[in-house]
Amino acid sequence: MKTIDDIRKLAKDEEVEYIRMTFSDLNGALKNVEIPISLLDEALENKIKIDGSSITGFLPIQNSDMYLHPDLNTWTIYPWITTGGKTAALICDVYNRDGTPFAGDPRFVLKRLNQSLTDIDCGHLNVGAEMEYFLFKADESGKPTDTLNDQASYFDVYPDDNGEACRRETVNTLKQMGFQIEADHHEVAPGQCEIDFRFDDAVITADRIQLLKLATKAIAVKYGLRATFMPKPKAGMNGSGMHLNTSLFKDGKNLFDDSKGSHGLSALALNYLAGILAHAQAFTAITNPTINSFKRLVPGFEAPTYVAWAVDNRTALVRVPDGRGPATRFELRSGDPSANPYLAISALLASGLDGIQRQLTPNKNVEDSIYNMTPEQRTDAKIVELPSSLPAALANLKNDDILAKSLGSVVPKYLEIKQDELTNYQMSVTDWEKKTYFNV
Repeated sequence: MKTIDDIRKLAKDEEVEYIRMTFSDLNGALKNVEIPISLLDEALENKIKIDGSSITGFLPIQNSDMYLHPDLNTWTIYPWITTGGKTAALICDVYNRDGTPFAGDPRFVLKRLNQSLTDIDCGHLNVGAEMEYFLFKADESGKPTDTLNDQASYFDVYPDDNGEACRRETVNTLKQMGFQIEADHHEVAPGQCEIDFRFDDAVITADRIQLLKLATKAIAVKYGLRATFMPKPKAGMNGSGMHLNTSLFKDGKNLFDDSKGSHGLSALALNYLAGILAHAQAFTAITNPTINSFKRLVPGFEAPTYVAWAVDNRTALVRVPDGRGPATRFELRSGDPSANPYLAISALLASGLDGIQRQLTPNKNVEDSIYNMTPEQRTDAKIVELPSSLPAALANLKNDDILAKSLGSVVPKYLEIKQDELTNYQMSVTDWEKKTYFNV
């Protein structure tokens, strides 16, 4: 645990000239206020102020003063900034002017829910993330084009994978920032990459997802590329997922593990799993938050479209990967990297908590390809579909009283923001519409 004196010493030893005070809005966009090192003491005393009315999902203009409280343990140097002065960053919690935490801060929502696990003697949530993204070529002015970086495929290597050098520098940069990288490779689609880093406490992992996205985009620019975490940037090929692996730990012990239990899973794990399945149709509005998200959630492109769980079957929504003991975990395969990681993990945790508190039991695991099952077979197996559009997902979230209560005030604000997004989309005219209907 870092102290104020530790931060002062680090800033001096590293010859830092600027500090970026970062936080995330309700959509998951990373925001920051940059201050000179001369204001470090003010930052450490929680005196850096922001206008909450200018941040998506925060406060109205008539009551908009908010303050940033830096989490000292998030101190990191931005290695890609090499000119104009060394720059460090601190991830912050957002507070009201009266000194109370802002209930609409996505990071606070996750911290609050994680603490509730301690209150019921269930330790804390560990999360591992598998992050997929695409690399596109940039034009002469630096703007992204529609041309993918390569035509490689799964696990391909140089020279077919032209983004290998870019991905390698991204990984090295993340390692400098304290990440423990477990794997990086080319994904199935042309131009698509994946970076996986070691699991950790839920809040730490959400912080790192935000930093990974920032670093990935910054490094890509150096190679004349543009990185995007858009779920489905190209039709006819796989989209990008953000697979979340979750487990509960207490005193160093994985509470999901039970060598005598079915599939090596404890009763607590099965309760948690049942909660995930029970609320999947609602939390999809958060784990898959854009109109584009649902162009990825279609059969035939590896993303799950049905609510079921499995041990080996990758067509299921939730999978239990190989490895027991400390490695026992559930992998949610539906989420995508356009999601706010704090809210996505919060929604999973709230769902699992409901399963634990109500001692829910999941349906039997499904090991056959769900895509090949008939509608009657899926009905017999009690398999339901994920929502196929953002409006349907939002309607499910609106009607899920348990998630609404668990996540608090962010839910009505989130629904409002997403409805505005849908309205704007409905009023737009796409190239597909012009091509299809112009001559009617």
